[in-house]
Amino acid sequence: MVAVLGAGAWGTALAILLGRHGHQVRLWGHLADEIKRLRRARENPVYLPGAAFPDTLAPTADLGAALAGADEILIVVPSHAFEAVLAQVAAIEPRPPRLAWATKGLAPGDPPRLLSEAARALFPEASLAVVSGPTFAMEVARGLPTAVTVASPDAGHAAWLAGLLHGDSFRAYTGQDLIGVQIGGAAKNVMAIAAGISDGLGFGANARAALITRGLAEITRLGLALGGRAETFMGLAGLGDLVLTCTDDQSRNRRLGLALARGEAMEEARRQIGQAVEGIAAARDIRRLARDEGVEMPITETVHQVLFEGLDPAAAVRALLARDPRAED
Repeated sequence: MVAVLGAGAWGTALAILLGRHGHQVRLWGHLADEIKRLRRARENPVYLPGAAFPDTLAPTADLGAALAGADEILIVVPSHAFEAVLAQVAAIEPRPPRLAWATKGLAPGDPPRLLSEAARALFPEASLAVVSGPTFAMEVARGLPTAVTVASPDAGHAAWLAGLLHGDSFRAYTGQDLIGVQIGGAAKNVMAIAAGISDGLGFGANARAALITRGLAEITRLGLALGGRAETFMGLAGLGDLVLTCTDDQSRNRRLGLALARGEAMEEARRQIGQAVEGIAAARDIRRLARDEGVEMPITETVHQVLFEGLDPAAAVRALLARDPRAED
């Protein structure tokens, strides 16, 4: 049995996927009224309308019931709620021997931390794993072809979780670079905001390609400084996720950039999107990590200035493109 904690779009999509593969799944959400609606409708009508729940999927608002007898715990909540959910899990005995998440972001704080650091602090003995890659929830829920990376220092844990996820239309690759996969998943959201701004201003495909390419260079520099592996950033959790989120309007972060380019206020844009936009917090947290590590990340710096310092989006993109010539790294 798999406990999926988080009944938003991505958590629900993964629960549907696991259920279709024949696994018993308990999908936990903290809002009892919403869980009741999911049980009645046998779908998530807000986030994934039309994606029917398999018979093996049971929504619940009781965290203890969701965890009871679980062979795997998969946390899929926004990054700002990750530590709070971890603490709730830690308060319930017995402690899980394995813990995984599909959340993309960092644990907020001073300084911000990788989610694996937050998990390790509460579960020092547990085997940890992360699921990441180029994924949109609705496409997974519809059974469209998808590939992800499952990373864990424990190769057996990665293989176990990949086996649960793997199916006819869903391919799960394994790896051991827990750090690199997390940095790729968090930092790409910042680049998607930049790409949305550029496209929203009509700067064209050339500028978008430049932002993606230089964004990948930034992400790789930071990831390597923190102990990630270079090959990770050329894979699904790096380049793959970056290209997806920068080029398709299903991306909430790209849509935020497009809205900012139209002159909309950030809070109004967030209200219209209606779901967590992880790139906002990531711009602040990735910038802090980069500065602490002495890593140059000009796109991240510029997005931070747009989001938090009032920089005009058009001026931001022009400033990036007008930077002095240098060797490409």
